[in-house]
Amino acid sequence: MGKLNPLQVRNLKEPGRYSDGDGLILEVRPGGSKSWLARLQSNGRRRDYGLGSFKDVSLNDAREKAREFRKLLRAGADPLEAKRLAREIPTFKVAAKAYHTEWKRQRRNVKHEAQWLSTLEAYAFPRFGELRIDQVGTGHVRDALAEIWLTKPETARRVRQRIGKVLDYAHGAGWRGAFAMGAVNGSLPEQPRKSGRFEAMPYANVPTFLESIRERAS
Repeated sequence: MGKLNPLQVRNLKEPGRYSDGDGLILEVRPGGSKSWLARLQSNGRRRDYGLGSFKDVSLNDAREKAREFRKLLRAGADPLEAKRLAREIPTFKVAAKAYHTEWKRQRRNVKHEAQWLSTLEAYAFPRFGELRIDQVGTGHVRDALAEIWLTKPETARRVRQRIGKVLDYAHGAGWRGAFAMGAVNGSLPEQPRKSGRFEAMPYANVPTFLESIRERAS
């Protein structure tokens, strides 16, 4: 339990530093502005880490931030470097559009280019598009696919493949670790098999069909 409480923090006017415990400090400046500091030990040296203004960061949020900083320091990481890297890591949506921009330069099928991104816009972005790409987990992907896995099986397989492409791209860019799509596959039910005969494709259409298959696999 911290030493400070929300009402006390709000009413503090006297300039100075007020400790909440565990290194968390509220600094009140002569002009009346207030900000949070975490005074923590790093490599044998005591250091102050800014946690934000009192206007933007509540007491509970400041405690949580200080807790995260302590955890990072115990793991041997620099909290400021971790914050910088977090700002540089894009959301899933931004990463998907970046991959799509790079990928479409190599493709000639305009219709397929548009479909590629539209499926993610319809089924992935509403679920986890705004998450940082390193925060996207198997549960997010599985839940997005589960909605259409049995009702739109072919679309679901394409969405799965395209999500996987974006996550692989992010892994290669150093934004996240490798993604275990196999764990997603194992958590989804078996899709119904198609039955019956299929009409033969005219020979003249085969080259175009094969090209579309290769593009879908990208």
